[in-house]
Amino acid sequence: MYILEGNIGAGKSTFLKMLEKELSYLTIGLEPKNNWHEEVGGNSLLYQFYQKPKRWAYTLETLTLFSRVSQHKTEQEQKNPFHIIERSIYSGNYCFAKNCYENGFLTEIEWKAYQKWFSFVATEVCQLPHGFIYLRVDPVTCHEHAKLRNRPSEKFMTVGYLKQIHQHHESFLIEKNDILADLFTVPVLILDAHADFEHNRSVFEKQCAAVEDFIIHTQAQMIREDGPYISPRLE
Repeated sequence: MYILEGNIGAGKSTFLKMLEKELSYLTIGLEPKNNWHEEVGGNSLLYQFYQKPKRWAYTLETLTLFSRVSQHKTEQEQKNPFHIIERSIYSGNYCFAKNCYENGFLTEIEWKAYQKWFSFVATEVCQLPHGFIYLRVDPVTCHEHAKLRNRPSEKFMTVGYLKQIHQHHESFLIEKNDILADLFTVPVLILDAHADFEHNRSVFEKQCAAVEDFIIHTQAQMIREDGPYISPRLE
């Protein structure tokens, strides 16, 4: 299993759907975002978070952690090495929950409680992925994408917030600051996704080829070290 990471509005869902069509042996798992986008009492939980982050941050982060653990556990039980899921417990912790704590949206007690849950599921429940694929897009472009898709829950999301989330992705996936020791061994593919891959075939083909080469390389490593998975490209 691989994990696609990236900022809000980076184009993750679109990219995964295009990959699945292009590479027949790949399957994908989209982020279970309906759990926090779904409207209750007229507004979604995400909408309420952007309105009153101190009130709703802990509720939102614990719900997303539960949803991502459930997805991760289900996918790893399939033992499919050619599967890519959208987002993870790792970016949930190192990018979103951490950003809430640094902004004072989570109290010290809430942050410590969240960390206990994250540490448990990351070490006892969720197996490490074969690799991360980082769809890297600057925050201003992400904000433009978010405005175009016009989701009610993202109406009050700011460029400033996206800049913070971007920096946390950089710290987690590129600089690898203050992360679990086991995550240092997980390879990361960085894809520059500023160009319009959705409407420019040549751009997408280059990114698709990079993903396929990344999968071939990491699967070859597994074959040498663990067996018995064989990539369709290596047969």
